[in-house]
Amino acid sequence: MSSAVLQHRVSIHSTCVALPRRQVQGQQIIRGYMRNSLQISQSIRSSREYSSRLLPTVSNIPRRHFTSTAVTMKFPTPSLDPPKHEMAYFPQMTTSLPSESGDFRRVLWTGLYSQLVLMTVPVGGEIGDEKHTVDQILTFTSGQGKATIAGVDQDVKAGDLIIVPAGTQHQFINTGPTPLILYTVYSPAEHKPTSVHKDKAQGDREEEEGIDVPPEWSQRSKKENEDLGLVDPEGH
Repeated sequence: MSSAVLQHRVSIHSTCVALPRRQVQGQQIIRGYMRNSLQISQSIRSSREYSSRLLPTVSNIPRRHFTSTAVTMKFPTPSLDPPKHEMAYFPQMTTSLPSESGDFRRVLWTGLYSQLVLMTVPVGGEIGDEKHTVDQILTFTSGQGKATIAGVDQDVKAGDLIIVPAGTQHQFINTGPTPLILYTVYSPAEHKPTSVHKDKAQGDREEEEGIDVPPEWSQRSKKENEDLGLVDPEGH
């Protein structure tokens, strides 16, 4: 056999041997890839199972009940009698209103010469065009509106104060998107010491029926109170 033929056969044999080896290597690579993929999948599944044990599902998460931090104003029930010689304390009146209810009018305190009243005017509502025989001081704590005093308009907002002298026409209208809230001081009293009006209609009705009227003792003069011993002129 010639050397050329022998070399040709050796070359063919080498090729035939190399081809299966490459196939085997390829199969080994594929098996290794599949084995790694399986290990990764198992690792991910184990991780999820572990996480599910650590992290509660939505159904078993303990529900927390949150409460507002806003202060709810609570007021004592006023008395029909003349006030005692003691402090009347209303904390955070300018920062924590509205009160626990949205009453149109709530009398908070009545003294011998003045009266404190909380008012909440609903959106689109008004106090009413009126005149009083007493002085009135209004301090606005929330919302915005329009005041008309003796025919003169004035925009009002939280932090503003308006004085209405006795006998002066006045009207207050809520022009904002939220209740217009204020507290007002009458001097002397204008309403019954225990009046609470859910809305303007109730207030108007009780006034017309003679229910919402100030007590007689709140309309006396200084001299009368001194003579009755309700006020010590010497300040003792």
